Amino acid sequence: MQDKPKIDSKTFYLSEERAFLDGPRNRFKELLFTFKVQYHFIRAFRRLHFIGPCVTVFGSARFDEKNIHYKQAVKVGKALSELGFAVMTGGGPGIMEAANKGAYLNKGYSIGCNIILPLEQEPNPYLHKWINIPYFFVRKFLLLKYSYAFVVMPGGIGTLDELFEAMTLIQTKMIHHFPVVLFGKEYHKELYDHIKMMSENESISQEDMNLLFLTDSVEEMTEHLKEYAIKKFGLIKKPMETRWWFGEAKPKGYDKDHFSQSS
Repeated sequence: MQDKPKIDSKTFYLSEERAFLDGPRNRFKELLFTFKVQYHFIRAFRRLHFIGPCVTVFGSARFDEKNIHYKQAVKVGKALSELGFAVMTGGGPGIMEAANKGAYLNKGYSIGCNIILPLEQEPNPYLHKWINIPYFFVRKFLLLKYSYAFVVMPGGIGTLDELFEAMTLIQTKMIHHFPVVLFGKEYHKELYDHIKMMSENESISQEDMNLLFLTDSVEEMTEHLKEYAIKKFGLIKKPMETRWWFGEAKPKGYDKDHFSQSS
C-alpha cells in the first residue's frame, strides 16, 4: 500500500482557513475551528502583552536590500526606535525586514507577527520577538491591537488591504484616531488622488482626508508622530521592565528606553 503524502503544518493551516471560508460546514467542525482560533488569540496575547506601544510598518515583501524603498524603510525603522516605539511588522522579508532591521541595529525593540504560508514566509533575522500566526484575520487584528500609529510604505494588495482596514476602523471610531503615515509621495500619488476624489464626490467625508499624512521625509514623519501619537496619547519613555515570574528576560541587543503601557 502506498503511503499517503505528508502534509506540513503550513499547508494544513492554509487548507483549513480556505475550508472555513468556503461556506458552512458541519457544526462540530465549525466549533472546533473557533477553539483553534481562540487558542491562537490567547497565545498571541501572552506572547505580546509586554512589548509596549508599537508603530506598525506595512509594505511589500518583494523588495530586496538594493531597492530604494527597502533603504527608506531601514531609516523609518531606525527613526521609530529613536522615538521610543517598538517597531512591529508582519515579520517577513522586504519592507518588513527593512523596518525591523532599522530598529534592531539601532538597539530598538523589533517585533514580528509572521503569517504561516506554504511558500513564504519565514521570520526575518532582525526580530527580538515574533510569533507565527496561521490565520490572516488573527494576524491583522494583532498588528492593529498594539499600534499607536501606522506607517504604510510602498507595497501591493496586502498593504492596501491593511491600510484601508485601518482607515475604516478609525473612520467608524472602532479604534482611536491615531496617525496613518503614507510614506512615498510618488509611489502613492494615484492612490492619494483617488481618495481625494472620493472626498470631493462625497463618498467619504472631507474630514476623512485628515486620516492620512503623505510624506517622503523621515523627519516629517517623526514630527507628525510626536504630535499625533506621543503627545496625543501621553506616552512616556522608561527602561524596559521584565517580569521574572513570567519567565521574561530583556531581549539580547536591546538597550533603548521605550514607551510604557499598563501591565
